[in-house]
Amino acid sequence: MTNVLEFLENSAERFPGKTAFLDPARSLTFFELREVSRQIGSLFLSGALGVQVRSEEAVAFYMEKSAEAVAAMFGAVYAGAFYSFIDVRQPEERALQVFSILKPAVIITDEENEEALQKICETGEGLKCQRIRIGELLRLAGQTEIYENLLAEARNAFYDQMPLYVNFTSGSTGVPKGVAVGHRSVIDFITVFTETFSLSPSDILGNQAPFDFDVSVKDIYSGLYTGATVVLIPRDYFSKPQILMDYLSDNQVTVLVWAVSAMCFVSIMNGLEYKTPETVRMVMFSGELMPVKQLRKWKKNLPNAVYINLYGPTEITCNCTWYELDREFADDELIPIGKPFGNEKVFLLDKDDTLIDPSEIGKEGELCVSGTCLALGYYRDPEKTAEVFVQNPLNDRFYERIYRTGDIGKYDARGDLIYTSRKDFQIKHLGQRIELSEIDVAAMSVEGVSRACTLYDTAKKKIVLFYTGERDRNELSEELHKKLPPYMLPGKTIALTDMPLNKNGKIDRTALSAKL
Repeated sequence: MTNVLEFLENSAERFPGKTAFLDPARSLTFFELREVSRQIGSLFLSGALGVQVRSEEAVAFYMEKSAEAVAAMFGAVYAGAFYSFIDVRQPEERALQVFSILKPAVIITDEENEEALQKICETGEGLKCQRIRIGELLRLAGQTEIYENLLAEARNAFYDQMPLYVNFTSGSTGVPKGVAVGHRSVIDFITVFTETFSLSPSDILGNQAPFDFDVSVKDIYSGLYTGATVVLIPRDYFSKPQILMDYLSDNQVTVLVWAVSAMCFVSIMNGLEYKTPETVRMVMFSGELMPVKQLRKWKKNLPNAVYINLYGPTEITCNCTWYELDREFADDELIPIGKPFGNEKVFLLDKDDTLIDPSEIGKEGELCVSGTCLALGYYRDPEKTAEVFVQNPLNDRFYERIYRTGDIGKYDARGDLIYTSRKDFQIKHLGQRIELSEIDVAAMSVEGVSRACTLYDTAKKKIVLFYTGERDRNELSEELHKKLPPYMLPGKTIALTDMPLNKNGKIDRTALSAKL
């Protein structure tokens, strides 16, 4: 198998009339998805849109996810291009940076976002901004014959390491980094992922993540590979818990692969008390440390579901380790990230680049990953790519490319990996090395605290704790005195109504920094 289109085509042969993707407005069967995608691919290749999309060019999307957008995504893939979704909620300046890096052949948008896109295009000096509405694209596609010769010609040029998508993450220099992932990495990961968790055509996946966030890759391609149905959950449902719970229940969703923040929203807003989607058999979560108290609410309402903690940055194609929760955890415990998926090598290196053995329980090191799962690198950024995609320092025998995650982990007594923090979340305070995430976990274990995030004010040399929940600030400080050594106690504690989140649904530390 050399490309992900074989996922779609195999399922279209096996389950032609089965729903592949649906949203509140529209659904597409596997057969319809394949045919519409091939029509759109023909449009891109023929130049009928006024631009000819070429092999390995970018097709950008400036719109929210939808079933129609999925068809356009794979239309781009049929043309030999790759796709990239751009977060419509981000500032214009950042969106312009992303477009300037991508230099897309065409940008697909919708009526709701076309005006904002036009403003961005007018701001960008020299930015090529060929754009088309998704509705117009589908209308033209319906009037277009499928150019089998053009599609075959494009297909003959496919190879398994050509880019499939580019997702943008934040960059330390203020410039977004475009993580380019190839077909082979997705094929490798999804085949292992679906087998590991026994996903099947009878499953219905409730897609939470927007398409610019790689959590969505697991939903999209697990559905295509197994023949499962993917139910797309609109973003605004995650501010309306009753509508969200009705939607999950009405569509009989069986598997959730969600970001931690999405799960916390449901539990904090008591969505599960309103209605429990009884058909859910498996809940997988990733992205941040899961507060045990919030997870306990899920387990109380869905006691028979299997709960999986997933770990992995965008640069290694979704996830590289997993842990099935097989016991109860205390409020101040860290849930392990577990062991590697098949065909992935995950290991710890200490500060001297010496391998940490699983028998060295509790010794911390940087999480490193190698294998087919690795991304191609950062799009148009060879220098940044070379910083973190490097030769394995343990291997002087042959070329072994690894990704240095910048995450810190350790082994527990069972040989499971535990994520403890980011390299850049480690501080030196009062002569002591401190993991800021340890303070977060301690705070979230206190009754009446729902979320917590700790920053370090370097100028004032002060630990600052932000939290949400009804617990009084002074009471929280008293509780932390019982849980933390004096040198780890926050010098300032700030209560928030809501925790700011970034585009990927993780706590936005930059926004919090502005409050220091």
